[in-house]
Amino acid sequence: MTDDADIRAGDHDRDQVADRLRQAVAEGRISLDELRERIDRTYAARTVGELSALVADLPALSPAPASPSDVLRMHTEHWRVSRAGRWVVPPRIDVRLGVWGTAKLDFLAAECPHPEVLVQVTITSWFGDLHLKVPHGWRVRADEVVSPGLGRVHNKPVEPPAADAVVLRLSGHSQGDIWIRYRPAMT
Repeated sequence: MTDDADIRAGDHDRDQVADRLRQAVAEGRISLDELRERIDRTYAARTVGELSALVADLPALSPAPASPSDVLRMHTEHWRVSRAGRWVVPPRIDVRLGVWGTAKLDFLAAECPHPEVLVQVTITSWFGDLHLKVPHGWRVRADEVVSPGLGRVHNKPVEPPAADAVVLRLSGHSQGDIWIRYRPAMT
């Protein structure tokens, strides 16, 4: 059995470490010269262990880089996929929809231990739709979604985000529509 330190690092792992290093500069923990040196080593790292060593002397802001089990995958070509009710939100969600594919993510009764959740979106058809139900006070950032043609992001919060709001950061490519509905959270 392999130790986690020997697991091959992915681009997302490297990006998380780079973000932590940039935050460390903002906190005054490391210098700009040290940042440059560590960033170079970050993007040259091959394993999770090498990445962990680069931030071992810094206080942790969040758990270690995401492993494959920290990603909710919702992929379908022609069907509907959904997640609702009580569930624990992972740090990353990957949504891939083809012709007639529909995904529904209901966060109203979900437990979200992360301050930010990345939702990677790939919708390859005008008939594919993503529906998100989020509690009042959450923030949904969709400015990283490219929507050529008829696809649109429908995002109209009913109130400003709370100071400690969970941020859903949508990123990717969508030819279909993304619908964001804000509702009172379920307790």
